[in-house]
Amino acid sequence: MSSLLYAMLAVALVSLSSFIGIFAISLKETTLDRILFVLLSFSAGSILGAAYLDLLPEAVEFLGEEQLSIVVLYITLGFLGFFFLERFIYWYHGHVHGYESNVEEKMTIKRFVYLNVIGDGIHNFVDGMVIAASFFITIPVGLATTVAVIFHELPQEIGDFGVLVYGGFTRYRALFVNFLSALTAFAGTLVSNYFSTHVENFVGLLVAFGTGGFIYLAASELIPEMQREKNIGKSMIQFVLFVFGIVLIWSLDLFFPG
Repeated sequence: MSSLLYAMLAVALVSLSSFIGIFAISLKETTLDRILFVLLSFSAGSILGAAYLDLLPEAVEFLGEEQLSIVVLYITLGFLGFFFLERFIYWYHGHVHGYESNVEEKMTIKRFVYLNVIGDGIHNFVDGMVIAASFFITIPVGLATTVAVIFHELPQEIGDFGVLVYGGFTRYRALFVNFLSALTAFAGTLVSNYFSTHVENFVGLLVAFGTGGFIYLAASELIPEMQREKNIGKSMIQFVLFVFGIVLIWSLDLFFPG
């Protein structure tokens, strides 16, 4: 099976996470909070693990140690790029904190709902590019990236669905729009495939860029959310789940050697 086909299948699996909203919206708030509590901690660990244990080493190996400064540069650009995307384009990021908190105190969701959809589409497009580039390096790296993206997407998609419904969409329309937004990841996969064969070192540079993006998501979004928990018992559970996410990513190399 070709790397492109693996990437397309992985992106299809990630895109299916857009349907989680219709399931989540039917749950009791306490049940949903418990699910998000687990997903948040595990997502932070898996994304950080994918960045440091898979993407970063592979980027260095792909480009060569003599190009370490270039790798660091693209990691920095990835961090800045995701910061710009989340802060200025994806104005209202439908994440856990957006879904659980009082959204009216932040802004009028109806005013920004379409901007949220556009930002989500761009985000998914970049995810598709990074997933594809990861599979073009090795299958284990692609799997680790896919797992990390899925566990980040699940709570995000719940939030996005809630934003759309709150903004006046019917549940079915919100589900459809969310799914269309998720499909932009396929376009990212195809773009990544094209440039990987036409631009030298494109895969390595994109993986380095993705490393920076993953570090941003874990360090600037997910971990700060975990730090808001004041209960020591729940904080310990979060830490265990966080470590488990890292271990899962690390173990993929053992079960699926490249």
